[in-house]
Parts: sequence; C-alpha cells; structure tokens
Amino acid sequence: MAANTTSGNNQSYDGGHGNRIFLGLDPDIALVQEMNVGNNTSSTYRTWVNENFGTSFHYFVESGAQIPNGIVSRYPILSSGRWTDPQVSNRGFVWARIDIPGDTHLFAVSVHLLTSGSSARNSEALALVNLIKTQSQVPNGDFLVIGGDLNTDNRNEACLATFSQLVRTSGPYPADHNGNGNTNASRSKPYDWVLPGNSLATYSTPLVVGGST
Repeated sequence: MAANTTSGNNQSYDGGHGNRIFLGLDPDIALVQEMNVGNNTSSTYRTWVNENFGTSFHYFVESGAQIPNGIVSRYPILSSGRWTDPQVSNRGFVWARIDIPGDTHLFAVSVHLLTSGSSARNSEALALVNLIKTQSQVPNGDFLVIGGDLNTDNRNEACLATFSQLVRTSGPYPADHNGNGNTNASRSKPYDWVLPGNSLATYSTPLVVGGST
C-alpha cells in the first residue's frame, strides 16, 4: 500500500483519518509519506504502529525530515536506510529490504516526489533509478517495488517512463467504485502509485474491498 493519507494542516497522522484507512485495508506492507506522529520519537512510532497495524509489525522511518518517508511491514526488515533526494531537503528516498514469505526478498522504496513540476519529478526519478541500479544495498535477485506519492499530473509524465526502466507503470490501474483512478484531493490527478518490478508484477491479483474489485 502507498499511503500519503495524512489529514489536517500539519502533514501528520495525528488526525486519525489515515489511521482508519490502514485499519480498514490491513496491508502487509505500507510505503508511508508524511509519516509524522506526535513528537516522532521511537516510542511514539512504536505505539502508532502497534495500534494501526499490529504489535508484531516492523517499521523504519527517516529521521530529521520535515515530512519523513517510512515503511511499515508485517514481515521482518532485514536492512533499511535513506538515500538523498537531490531535488528537495525535507525528505529523502527511504528503502527497506524485507523478508517476505518464500525464498525471494522484497526491496521496497517509499518516495514522495515534488509538486513543483514534471521536470523536477523526472530528475528525482532519474536519481532514484540510478541509485537502485548502482547501490550495493540492492541485491539483483530481489523483488522490487517503488511506491508513494509521485504528485504526477497524468499517467504519461516523463518520470513514469524513467521508472519503467525498473518497474511496471502500465495499467490496469486501481479505481474506486465509480471507476475513478485519480487520487489527489480533487480526484482529478493520479498522484499515488504502487509500482512493482516485472518479476513481482507477475503475482498481481485483483483486490476486493467490500463490493468493489
């Protein structure tokens, strides 16, 4: 699950609305943006994860960021860290290598691209793709997923073509009960994405929520 589901004016989960979405969807892995909770201490985060995911869940969140990215996982996090986003100073690219069931691990990256324009977003995508291709933390045999709030104006932005070097950006796309696949506040733009690598995408399956598939 990609989750920039904060509410109110403080880019925080303290309002509770986003927390209820976590409880309702019960994700195995959440790639979280704007992961501000209370005073952002380890004990506060631990309590938040316990209450909204479960006491056995694991998490990693970057420190010192105004609107930090993070990852919450039902499965053990083997290693984790933060890479610098060259376009912005108040958050980075957060990654975690996760011991999902089976013989193959998952390398997950939580991202929050800029709203300032498609050129800046493509620069961020180029930087992230290069990091994934070159950094020693990324084993070649792992499944890969990039997810989060990309702030994309449409599904043809340059950053998506850049990401398609590593992950699947084509449809089918998730949509609500009215067939609307847009995710920003006005429901007019496809901001939020879960982008699996090709080997992971072969395991895609329809998700049923209530009466919607």
